[in-house]
Amino acid sequence: MIQPIKDMSAAFSLAGKNAVITGGNRGLGFGIASAMAQSGANIAILCRDGKKAAEALAELAQYGGKYESFSCDVTDMSSVRRAVEEVCESFGNIDILVNNAGVSCVSELLDMDEQLSDWYHVLNTDLNGTVHMTYEVGKRMRDAGKGGCILNITSNAAFIVNKTQPMSPYSASKAAANHFTKCMAVELGKYDIRCNAIAPGFTNTELSRHIPPDQFDYINHQMPLGRFGEPIEIGALAVFLASPAAAQITGAVHVIDGGYILSC
Repeated sequence: MIQPIKDMSAAFSLAGKNAVITGGNRGLGFGIASAMAQSGANIAILCRDGKKAAEALAELAQYGGKYESFSCDVTDMSSVRRAVEEVCESFGNIDILVNNAGVSCVSELLDMDEQLSDWYHVLNTDLNGTVHMTYEVGKRMRDAGKGGCILNITSNAAFIVNKTQPMSPYSASKAAANHFTKCMAVELGKYDIRCNAIAPGFTNTELSRHIPPDQFDYINHQMPLGRFGEPIEIGALAVFLASPAAAQITGAVHVIDGGYILSC
């Protein structure tokens, strides 16, 4: 049983925790990695871009913890298994898993090729990648008997149909990941493993720079809070959900999008 906090002295601390973050070398993933590192966690970044990973590790070094990167393709079960084994050999155990790696595509379904390549590419990464990582890390958390925290980074696109960009595979995969989160909260709760999801909206990352100006203005106008989010804000929510302060929270999907889905 996960014990409640007694006071606020270390309620939001991740000191000594080992966190695995897929796609933690850029964008939202790096925002989460940075926030967790600043909160005391050691960070294992799993990604495919070694150069970008090295840049991320160099930036994290200022926080004084243990930070490493490992090559991993979350769509490939053998790659996932190998990477998780390497992480455990280096870090000893995994306390936090953040399933952040993801891709998208902008296309209407009937405009895709006859093999539906874009559809399967997105679902294999955003949904199956989350399942692969949860399976491998979840087993190790269970067997270690120390509990753990799994955070799935989904999207507010799971709740709406985006008018500015047709992206049905992305929306479908994120909606499925939200429900998968709830299923895992029930299945893994008996092992003291909490599972939650964070559903960001439009956030200032490398991808947002490619949004046409008219769409950018439209999106901002639709947001009650009037601006895109920042990766560190997603990271701050991730820190809370991974911390002792959130010991009673599991199976929840937390939307953080400036209120966009309320008025789009």
